[in-house]
Amino acid sequence: MRDIQNQRDRRNIGIQKVGVKNIRYPIAVLDKKKGTQHTVASINMYVDLPRHFKGTHMSRFIEILNKYRGQINIKSFPTILAEMIQKLKARSAHLEIEFPYFIEKKAPVTGARSLMEYTCRFSGSVPGDKDDMELFSIGIKVPVTTLCPCSKEISAQGAHNQRSVVNVNFRFRKFVWIEDIISIVESSASSDVYALLKRPDEKHLTEKAYDNPMFVEDIVREVAKKLKANPNITWFSVESENFESIHNHSAYAFVEEDKAIKEISR
Repeated sequence: MRDIQNQRDRRNIGIQKVGVKNIRYPIAVLDKKKGTQHTVASINMYVDLPRHFKGTHMSRFIEILNKYRGQINIKSFPTILAEMIQKLKARSAHLEIEFPYFIEKKAPVTGARSLMEYTCRFSGSVPGDKDDMELFSIGIKVPVTTLCPCSKEISAQGAHNQRSVVNVNFRFRKFVWIEDIISIVESSASSDVYALLKRPDEKHLTEKAYDNPMFVEDIVREVAKKLKANPNITWFSVESENFESIHNHSAYAFVEEDKAIKEISR
């Protein structure tokens, strides 16, 4: 059969990313408490397409994915990226894996157990530039509770609070547990969030948040402070979106630091 994808394209325009998106695929990730956790990921796979090719071979992405079935993890990322470049005759490759991760949490007073869901993301790429360095990062979205310091200060009774989502992305030298980063974020908010609470737990968390008011700026600074103190983290970004309870908008803050660049400039 004639290979249409390999035919020459006359428009002289290269494409930075082309591939497959939102592939639902079973994976297993390391669980600090139980060893392994099975989950279902949404996977994106892209390569660049030189200007003289009409198209890429989409089926080859799935073939590569199937080859590493049961072995898709942090350690296999460089191998998968290298195979994407080799099989698709590309200069750059990108692999993104997003999945729900569950941690069993005990309610703070009654000890009621429930599974709390967090959204995690592994991202790896070979940019294809002159340095040709591999980039890998982990992202984690953590829901928390925040209570407004200003509202507490000016109100005779109570203060408004909101649920917030903190999104942390980071690179590292040695392996990092997902649970440890989640713990950093939850300890930096007015209160953490649970799937199951009884009335004594609700009382405890409401009062805990009231005693620990946090602006959106406070959250990102607190998380950043702890990540900066960790010598294993080389780069990070922290963003928080607070879904306001008395405003028709969200409050937002973002901070980023490349510790590797700072070390080189010293």
